Amino acid sequence: MNQKKIPSPIGPFEAIGHESVAKAVVEQIETMIMHGILKEGRKLPSERELAESMQVSRPKLREALQHMEKEGLITVKHGEGAFVAKLIGSAMSPALLNLYTRHGDAFYDYLEYRREQEGFASRLAAKRATSSDKDRLKAIMDKLQTSWETGDEDASSEADFQFHAAVVDASQNTTLIHMMASIYELTRHGLFYNREFLRSIDGSGKRLLEQHLAIGNAILEGDAEKAEEAARAHIDFVEESFRHGQEQSIRETRAQKRKLLA
Repeated sequence: MNQKKIPSPIGPFEAIGHESVAKAVVEQIETMIMHGILKEGRKLPSERELAESMQVSRPKLREALQHMEKEGLITVKHGEGAFVAKLIGSAMSPALLNLYTRHGDAFYDYLEYRREQEGFASRLAAKRATSSDKDRLKAIMDKLQTSWETGDEDASSEADFQFHAAVVDASQNTTLIHMMASIYELTRHGLFYNREFLRSIDGSGKRLLEQHLAIGNAILEGDAEKAEEAARAHIDFVEESFRHGQEQSIRETRAQKRKLLA
């Protein structure tokens, strides 16, 4: 007797073979959110696509989505679809961000935090990165190299953020993944520092490229100590560069005042 062949799942979602179908759907999507596979703001596939991928009926899928919406895990926008809800929120309130802009010393506390967290994430990534994680890192490292060679600053900036996020994802630590995603989003919008200013200090941006490649290659090699050291060195360079820039700005302001009084 021929058995009916079960089709392969579509995308990252797995077929459901559980008595409590709606609960199994919820558990699978919750797990993907927890591990940063589905990140906040990410649009879920359509109901039809999800039902086909998980091999469940659309009424059961809809029941699961309604449950997750009540739990605050997803938001459903009429005519647009379902999205992973904003779960972490901003790392800092607008008021605190304004304090950071007015009190420059706090910026170095931010760098100190990143130095520790990114060093830790890079060490874990070197130990835990899967073949898929490494493929993703290689692809982003290629983007970093290409954008530097072509002088495409927008592509370089985007690849920079993608690289750091990929390293944290490869750490397989769910707390790091979600917390650092919030930090990187603030950095992406220039709320902590201006990347163009940093690149201008670096000159061609070659040192930044070399630092990112050093972190990535150490992770690909599985060298945890080297990866952590490279990540810390990168943040040290950022701090040193900004201190130098601030000192230069102060000296220039003083020089201009002397010139006016001469």
